[in-house]
Amino acid sequence: MAGLPATRFKCRQSKIEKKPMGDLIEKAARRPAQPKLTLRSLHEELAALNQRVEELEDLRELNQAIERQGNKPLVPWAKAKKQLGLA
Repeated sequence: MAGLPATRFKCRQSKIEKKPMGDLIEKAARRPAQPKLTLRSLHEELAALNQRVEELEDLRELNQAIERQGNKPLVPWAKAKKQLGLA
C-alpha cells in the first residue's frame, strides 16, 4: 500500500463521508418490506380484483333496479314462486 497515491483513498473516503450511514439505516427501517412478486401472487391478486369488480357491477345493477322500481308495490314471495313454477 505504500506505493499507492494518497489521493485515491481520499476520494473514496470523501464519497462515503457524504452519505451518513445512520440516515440510510433509518430510511431502510421505515420502508416496509415489499413482498416478492411471483407469477402466482400476481395471478391471485388479479383474480381477487376481478371478483371485486364483478361484485361492484352486481351492486350497481341492484341499485339501478331498486331505483327503477321506485314506489311500485313489491311482488309477494309466494306469488313470485308460483309465477316461476317453483311452488
